[in-house]
Amino acid sequence: MEKINIGIIGGSGLYQMPELQNVREVAVDTPFGKPSDAFIVGELDGVEVAFLPRHGRGHRLTPTELPFRANIYAMKLLGVEYILSVSAVGSLQEQYAPTDMFIPDQFFERTRARAKESTFFGEGIVAHVTFAHPVCSELGDILQVSCNEVGVKTHRGGTYICMEGPAFSTRAESLVYRQLGMDVIGMTNLQEAKLAREAEIAYATLALVTDYDCWHEGHDSVTGEMIIEYLNKNVRNAQLILKDAVKRVASKETPNQYRDAIKNAIFTSPDLWPEATIKKLEAIIGKYK
Repeated sequence: MEKINIGIIGGSGLYQMPELQNVREVAVDTPFGKPSDAFIVGELDGVEVAFLPRHGRGHRLTPTELPFRANIYAMKLLGVEYILSVSAVGSLQEQYAPTDMFIPDQFFERTRARAKESTFFGEGIVAHVTFAHPVCSELGDILQVSCNEVGVKTHRGGTYICMEGPAFSTRAESLVYRQLGMDVIGMTNLQEAKLAREAEIAYATLALVTDYDCWHEGHDSVTGEMIIEYLNKNVRNAQLILKDAVKRVASKETPNQYRDAIKNAIFTSPDLWPEATIKKLEAIIGKYK
């Protein structure tokens, strides 16, 4: 299978990259099933990337229905070392206004039904990966520089709280999250970050602020119309940011700092690894057998 160094995951509103050239579709099967959609592989200013619409083209999958493991494992099979993930989020703090960009460096878990989709391990092989710093700071730096180049108001650093969805927060929940010091709220990126670390892929999020959730007095409730309006304003900026960021990732001289993230994370003795699980996780643990 071809090797593509950079992967892009597009969230709500970002279903395509119009600047992609020499485009082709690549279907990838994984031991965890099919990804959200076929990958759209093409070149951004001569740099080959693999683009995946997170919810599938036409937005067919709810956040809880997403095949997170298949999506990230497919990236691994394609040879991806770096993932730039784009996600729509609600703001939990006044300073993060709709149409701003937010680059988180922390995540907080509030999902309930995704334990199975949050790790590749189990079935006889136990791994506890280091996750204190869940986002690649180097990719975060690149995204910040690219945001500045495009001229978009950007906030660097803070916590993305990941909720189950698909309903938006109650007002009580939104107020509690604010009291806890959370910055933005979304429904998808934590599982991606966990799995990317297990797959030894560097990962960072470009969050598109679309609303003030429901805590803000001027925005009593979040509506689909409100989000779509701000998404449309944000998406073009996100496409330009990604185009610039991809060039910077491709030209950077330092290697992926998570390329050995699993090396000391597997607790199960190799002589006890079940053959079926070894085969299932070959793309990740094959080099450690």
